[in-house]
Order: sequence, then structure tokens, then C-alpha cells
Amino acid sequence: MISRRGALIAGGTGVAVVAGGAGAYKVATGDKPEPPSPPSVNADGKLLWRNWSGIQNAYPAARLAPKDEGELALALKTAQGPIRPVGAGHSFTALAPTTGTLVSLDAMAGVVGWEGDAAIVRTGTRLGALGPMLAEKGRALPNLPDINKQSLGGALGTATHGTGTKIPALHGDVTGLRLVTPSGQVIDADADNNPEVFQAARVSLGSLGVISQVRIKTSANRRLRRRVWLEPFDEALANAEVRWAQHRNFEFYAVPFTGLAANISHDETDEPALARGPDQDTEFLEALKGLRNLLGFATPVRKAAAKALLSTAKPETAVDEGWKLLSTERPVRFNEMEFHLPVENQLKALEEVVRTIEKERPDVFFPIEARRIAADDAWLSPFQGGTRGSVAVHAYYRDDFSFLYSLVEPIFRRYEGRPHWGKLHTLRGQQLAALYPRWNDFLAVRQELDPEGRMLNPYLKGLFGLT
Repeated sequence: MISRRGALIAGGTGVAVVAGGAGAYKVATGDKPEPPSPPSVNADGKLLWRNWSGIQNAYPAARLAPKDEGELALALKTAQGPIRPVGAGHSFTALAPTTGTLVSLDAMAGVVGWEGDAAIVRTGTRLGALGPMLAEKGRALPNLPDINKQSLGGALGTATHGTGTKIPALHGDVTGLRLVTPSGQVIDADADNNPEVFQAARVSLGSLGVISQVRIKTSANRRLRRRVWLEPFDEALANAEVRWAQHRNFEFYAVPFTGLAANISHDETDEPALARGPDQDTEFLEALKGLRNLLGFATPVRKAAAKALLSTAKPETAVDEGWKLLSTERPVRFNEMEFHLPVENQLKALEEVVRTIEKERPDVFFPIEARRIAADDAWLSPFQGGTRGSVAVHAYYRDDFSFLYSLVEPIFRRYEGRPHWGKLHTLRGQQLAALYPRWNDFLAVRQELDPEGRMLNPYLKGLFGLT
């Protein structure tokens, strides 16, 4: 079977055969120790907050969970700064940590109304819960990201996206929003009413205030046919552009140290439902990790073993409503860097990233993801001004991820990439201003709405070049 992330299943017993037996496999794959965890309570009695991967943490002085917009407005007006909204904690950058006030919108969730086919949705709603809510009315979000655990507000704030040349990121389908500012003011904004606030707020990293609800386009809740198949990496590169043009959704994954790639397509269909089956990602990643641990000292041997082990993988097909297929479970934690590149540079950058990793970092085993996203016009959208191709590199959460900065980011920057706002990067201030034509316009709106900088933690001050 082929899975969402790894695109195929190779059990630990297969790796054991490569190593010469199950005993050798168990000895060789002894995992690295768990990264040290900060104390659950600090010296001042404050409780630990930590992100999903474990690399960001804080001890907020206060944690608030307003139940409605009135409570939210009062909270923002009176709370100790820095005030930071938080969703599921799936960002790898330090967007959420604060010594001041952490605001969760978990109690402000659900679909609260409709305007034609556009849904009015509170931003504390988790993406995974939104699918069945919309399906009750026969509707769906046009696309979903790879993981659906995020809150809608967090996904919009960081320009979270799926894949599809003609389908924008989630914020691209937002046609109106309500922003609660640090002064407690509530601003309704869309393309005609407060248009500058609208263009700034759709992707704003929670730096203008807190978006309490949005009006977002939906599409008919159609069945999709999902197909996943394995092929040589060179063939995947050669066929990628045709497949992006051909399929509603298409993405592929370079599997380092195997010479292979996995392709995943989704297309609308009237075929009867065909169960997807359980995700097999954990077993696949454990197999890749086992190959690394056993044969990481010899890349040619590792590649030969991987091809022999994975050559019998069969394509996977499933048919179901799109909200059930477009996202996947991710029980194995990781840290991630993703940049969005001009389409003419995407595949060249991907090839160079794979070559560099295979030359310099034999410890890497996570597949490398390539997607395509349609343009939109939000000021801080990485897709502002034209369609972009994304490349995402992952590191197992127990492994050193410093190579993302030293080896991978320079490649992305040389190919004119814009960083994903929720994923690891080092760009700041004028470096980002050079990539975003409306950067200074955004900062002007931000200053007007939050003149005292109460929404800015140290990371955001550095990001915006304010320190």
C-alpha cells in the first residue's frame, strides 16, 4: 500500500532482512534520546506552553479563552502584553511564545451563518472539524492543507495552503473578516469596506489583533479520486509540470537516499466511494529511519537496499469526499522549513536540495514535499503576485535540524523563495521587504492598529525589523 506522506509501505521486517536479521535491526535502530523538555512549571508558578514539535515554549503570565467577541474585545483591551493568539501550535517559528498573555479561540468555533455559498466561520474552528460542518450543507472548502489540526485563524495568519495550480491558499478564499484590535475595537473589512485592513489582515501573523470570524468561499462537496504511486525521481521531475496542469490537486515527494519519488493526485469523480484505508506513514518512516541507521554510512548501498525493499509497492486508490482525503494524520513529529518559489525555479531548487542533502546529511530520511499554489493579492501572502511552487524539507524531531539553515535555506534564497510564515527561516526586516511589494504598507496598517506594539513578541519585532 502507498501512504499519504511516504507514499508506500515498507515494514520493519523488510529492513531487518537488509541488515541480516531482526536482531540486527533492533540493535541498529536504537533511537536518539528524546530532546530535553523544559519544566512544566517555572519558578513563578506559570505553566509551560510548548508547540507541536517541541522547539518553541513559553510561560505566559495569563491564558485567556474568551467565549464570544465581547469577551475577546475586553480581553485584548485589558490584557498584559505581549498578547499572542494561539491555535494548535503547529507553527515552528516563535509566533506564539509570550511572557504576557496567550489567547486561545477554542471556545469561539463553528459555522455561524451563510451568505449564499460563503460560510461565516469563527476562527477558533479546527480545520478537521470544519469539513463535516460544511458537508452538512453539501459544501466544502475548495482545498485543505496537508495537516488539518490547525485552527482556521492560525492557518489564515500563516498563509497555510494545500496544492493545486488553480486553487489558492485558504486566505485566498476569504472575502470578508472581522478584526478585534488591541484597543478592543471591532473592524469589519472586505474588498470594499476598510480594504487596506482587509488586505493586511488576511495574512498577518496575529500582529494586528485577533480575527474573530471570516466569510469564506465554499465549493460543492464533491467526491475526489485519490491516486498515489511510486516512480524514479527523475521521471517525477520530468512529468511534474504536466501533472500539475492535468490534475485538480497534485504534489510529489522526493524520498532522499532512494532515487524514488511518490506522486499524489486528486480529481473530481462520480465513482462510488472506495475506502482509503488506514494511513501507513508511521511504518514507512520507521522503515526509512531503519535504512538510515543501518546503511547511512554508504549511500549507494542504502539506495540499492531501498529500491529492492520498495520495488513491489503497489499504487493506492481511494474515492471519497474531498475533506476526508486531502489531509492526513501525522503522528511522527518533525521540524520543517518550506519556501515558496517562482514556478520556473521550483524544480531546479528541489533537485539541488536533494543533491545537497544526499551529499552532506546522511541522517535525513523524511521525504521532501513539492506543491503548487495559485496566486492571490493579500499583502503578506507568499503567493502575492503570481503562482508559486513550494518545497518543504523536514527533520525528525529528535534529529539536529541546523542543516535547514546552513544548507537548505541558502538554496531557497538563491532561487528567490519566500518563506512559509509558520516554518523555519532566518529572514528579517529589509530581507523580507525586498520580497513583498506591499511590506511597508502592511507595517503602516499594523502601526495604526497597534501603535503600542502590544501584539508583538520579540520574534515579531525582529521579523518586522523593529528592533
